[in-house]
Amino acid sequence: MEERLQKLLSAAGVCSRRASEAYILAGRVTINGLPAQLGQRADPDRDDIRVDGRPLADRPRPVYLMLNKPRGYVTTLSDEQGRPTVAELVADAGARVCPVGRLDLDSEGLLLMTNDGALTQRLLHPSHEVSKTYHVSVYGPVAGAAEKLAAIRDLRGEPIRPAQVRVLRQGAETAEYAITIHEGKNRQIRRMCARCDLKVKRLRRVKEHTLALGDLPVGKWRYLTEAEVAALKTP
Repeated sequence: MEERLQKLLSAAGVCSRRASEAYILAGRVTINGLPAQLGQRADPDRDDIRVDGRPLADRPRPVYLMLNKPRGYVTTLSDEQGRPTVAELVADAGARVCPVGRLDLDSEGLLLMTNDGALTQRLLHPSHEVSKTYHVSVYGPVAGAAEKLAAIRDLRGEPIRPAQVRVLRQGAETAEYAITIHEGKNRQIRRMCARCDLKVKRLRRVKEHTLALGDLPVGKWRYLTEAEVAALKTP
């Protein structure tokens, strides 16, 4: 069946759909011996699709897994600075899987990884407003801070949707909140806390869309169940 070339490259694990456009424009992709064009469609069962002269690999079996990312790992497949990567933690998954979104170096918790490019694009696209919930431990002026966090509508002029904030525990100078956001702004929760003069001690993602971290140990991963995959794909 014919599909857009960008989708075929993504599904084969070559690169993302956005990156595939650069591959095509650079002349790195051919169809039946001719340079491919943006927007062109092809049938992998009929057409000879090549990237840098090599045949496009057969579509890999879709793999979906959840990692409980520890602190100190970068959310990339390789790192020029030699830091530990999440790819090292899932090296025995039986397939090359990519992270869906990011958790920064000092953050931890639920990280979805897959080789399903279509699902990745859907979950990351802003129009789908996928919710993500974090447990955030802070110290500083915590009195009334939950209300202040929920009231933030912009970060240095960048508009954001209001977060849902629930107090899990609170003392005189420390607190733990459950914060749910619907966007993927860079370091959004840390920036929100800084706006309220709160210092983040620990930031852990515990839920994304329909997927919950549960009791998965830190640094470990597991395959998603068929029901979990189906729920993630449900609009």
